[in-house]
Amino acid sequence: MDFFARQDQARRNTKLLVVYFVLAVGLIIASVYFASLLIFQRATTSRYRGESPAFALWNPKLFLIAAGGTLAVITCGSLFKTAQLSSGGSAVAESLRGRLVDSNTNDRDERKLLNVVEEMAIASGVPTPQVYVLDHEQGINAFAAGHTPNDAAIGVTRGCIATLKRDELQGVIGHEFSHILNGDMRLNLRLMGIIFGIVCLAVLGRVLLHTRSGNSKERNPLPLLGLVLLILGWVGVFFAQLIQAAVSRQREFLADASAVQFTRNPAGLSGALQKIGAVHEGSRLETEHAQEASHMFFGNALKSSVFSAFATHPPLEERIRAIDPGWDGTFPNPTIDDAEGLETILGKQAKPHPAFLPIIPGLPVGASGLATAATAIQVGSVLPQLGQPTSLHLRYAVELRESLPESVRAAARDPQRATALLYALLLSEDAATRATQLAELAPRTTPAIHDQTVALWPEVLPLAQRARLPVVNLALPALRQMRADEFQKFSATLAWLIESDEQIVLFEYVLQKIIQRQIVPHFTRARPAATQFYTLKPLAPDCAVLLSALAHTGQTEPAEIFKAFQNGVPYVRATGMTLTLLSRDACGLAEIGSALDRLAQAVPQIKKNLLEACARVVGADGVIQESEAELLRGIAETLDCPIPPFLTPT
Repeated sequence: MDFFARQDQARRNTKLLVVYFVLAVGLIIASVYFASLLIFQRATTSRYRGESPAFALWNPKLFLIAAGGTLAVITCGSLFKTAQLSSGGSAVAESLRGRLVDSNTNDRDERKLLNVVEEMAIASGVPTPQVYVLDHEQGINAFAAGHTPNDAAIGVTRGCIATLKRDELQGVIGHEFSHILNGDMRLNLRLMGIIFGIVCLAVLGRVLLHTRSGNSKERNPLPLLGLVLLILGWVGVFFAQLIQAAVSRQREFLADASAVQFTRNPAGLSGALQKIGAVHEGSRLETEHAQEASHMFFGNALKSSVFSAFATHPPLEERIRAIDPGWDGTFPNPTIDDAEGLETILGKQAKPHPAFLPIIPGLPVGASGLATAATAIQVGSVLPQLGQPTSLHLRYAVELRESLPESVRAAARDPQRATALLYALLLSEDAATRATQLAELAPRTTPAIHDQTVALWPEVLPLAQRARLPVVNLALPALRQMRADEFQKFSATLAWLIESDEQIVLFEYVLQKIIQRQIVPHFTRARPAATQFYTLKPLAPDCAVLLSALAHTGQTEPAEIFKAFQNGVPYVRATGMTLTLLSRDACGLAEIGSALDRLAQAVPQIKKNLLEACARVVGADGVIQESEAELLRGIAETLDCPIPPFLTPT
């Protein structure tokens, strides 16, 4: 199943979730109605001193009150929770008492975790998510939450990072990245909102249970109704567990399989699952919010259920044997292997042996180089890689991160120095222009950041083009830790620096889009745009803008420009519509930006066809060069379609 098929499956699961929700609400309304009917019938009988009026199953007025009240409670509860989660994965992590890990942390376990997450992000093409640690949880567990990869957060329990070795932690994080790539996160957040609304009946029941009648001579039916609602609230919990189980169980098997494909190390993921079965805490969480978020965890966050049909996760034994058929059925002693050592914990090899050809000129080449970034790729290989990172991409990411100068890696982890790092990436190679930029940069920022920019420029100058976007990706968590006023100043300075040399190159344009889509919403708390376009017709002009711009970028002769444009048009699959090649002036950066913003709100199939068309335009000669490949990756990123680095095995 490819990336777009998984996205479509996630959308179908959302529709299935709505069906489950409607059925659950309907049954709860029926239960509340009949309970109310019995309670108020009894109250009426008591009031008439035993002379009961005729009992009727149908009471339209009471039904409207019961249905309206139940719907109001569930709807208000769901809307409240959904609004609370609108900021994305960070809201989920904070509700579970998660602590945002400092990107510059010196804690050994936290550094190990951040290194693994960074490597996974580079390898998959996904923006580096925010990372949280649940310090009070000793069980082995983790989760990924968010509306899109741009606002994703990964949470890990303290027990997870303290107990698991690096390869086991890598398997767990690979599992969570699979949920990001499979489109599961948005569904999980919607499910959290729905479940909270359903269990709100229990909260209302507790309130009514303590109400008193204004007249002591009359029997007040409200406390009895409160008791019934409290019981029905647990009925809501029952339905919530059924919905969670129906939606999440099979996705866990898929995420396990994807993680093994990603890391090519089934022993790592199997070892993590085995340690869950061995430790006393298992994967159980103590937080009071574990119930509503149980479907998004790596392992079962609740106590074992008597009825396995209600479990949100398959049994551990089934998951282990699915990825490790040779498992003997025993759970090992969950102690950390002391031989792992500090160097391995920090993501470094005790004995360096580069796995790839050097990324930065001057680095020594290992004799067993396995892969290098492709300088040219075949057009037909673009889409199959989208959302399909492999172990080769992961090993490349490890080598790329380790090949960066220590000063660059340290700057990417610090909020202030990360801004200097991005400024340095934008400085001109022309000495005179660069001197002017630095002179005008001084009054726009602090002396410390200015000096750091000057010091970092010689370090980033040798970076290959393919390494610049990963460096930006590594800096994202630190940039999110700025204060709002600091970000405003940084954003204005960045825009000025991009325009200071009176030309905007590809990297500068993509950098602007990354900041706009991945950092700005963090400070503005803007909700992610919902899918608005289900057919291609309203987007045809936007497709024409993008394909025309790509044709002009890769070609200079009018005939070649037209040929490249026409090479991509059939893959848009604009049946019954005509796409016309636009002039260079009609498809400038402003028009491209507007087109990409609209296309990002299309359904996955439209994005798939568009990216295929884009690849055909830039690869009109049958081969896509490195600069063109990075252009495609930049376009795909704005459409929330992560493409791993293009690699060539050697």
